[in-house]
Amino acid sequence: MEQLLGKEWEIIPAGGATGDAYIARHEGKKLFLKRNSSPFLAVLSAEGIVPKLIWTKRMENGDVITAQQWLNARELKPHDMNSERVAQLLRKIHESNELLAMMKRLGKKPLLPEAMLDELKRKISNDLLHLPLISQAFDFLERYVSHISFDRKVVCHCDINHNNWLLTDDEQLYLIDWDGAMIADPAIDIGMLLYAYIPREQWGQWLELYGLQLDEQLHLRMKWYAIAQTITLLIWYEQRNVEKEMKQSLHFLEKVLTE
Repeated sequence: MEQLLGKEWEIIPAGGATGDAYIARHEGKKLFLKRNSSPFLAVLSAEGIVPKLIWTKRMENGDVITAQQWLNARELKPHDMNSERVAQLLRKIHESNELLAMMKRLGKKPLLPEAMLDELKRKISNDLLHLPLISQAFDFLERYVSHISFDRKVVCHCDINHNNWLLTDDEQLYLIDWDGAMIADPAIDIGMLLYAYIPREQWGQWLELYGLQLDEQLHLRMKWYAIAQTITLLIWYEQRNVEKEMKQSLHFLEKVLTE
């Protein structure tokens, strides 16, 4: 990093799961640096979805470093997710032709539920598969995988955790951490958001803010993807032996299955 900015800059880790994010400081200036971030960061920046991209530079070892504007901002709290601005930004993302075109240029193919289910079957451990709750979840996925086809595929963030939403001091909302983005059914984002943050009796109201009506087909799609994504998380947590998060995810899975 010092090769890019010079020794006068102080560079410290910014945290995060990958360890590839940094904060650079010098004489009151601050930048957010990331190694090998999503290749379509420039389009996200141009669309106003992430903080402004300032530069992109390639290192001698092939790594690509991006620098974004540092903003005074806070992560959203769980209760903030029930807001009109969250619904509208997610709708803007899902309706962006520019993001979709860039993802296609990068060679991304639409995520199909059948392929997602096959991947889960391939990765799931016997220990997880023998849990009655997981067995019940797979029964649901198998039963309805052929009932949730949806032609309109959009760019989905696929990790709408409240920690990935930033609200600046001047009330600008951004959605960050796009490394897991895919072309998929928008229900993959909407379902996890509703199940995780919005009381069931307020789903219809939130969906109106987004621009949708709640019906049986949308509910089924949201439930299917929420179950599939939660199993994906459980596999990830098990591989890293993160017991607390596994328990939380199992509790969440039970909630989704009974909703």
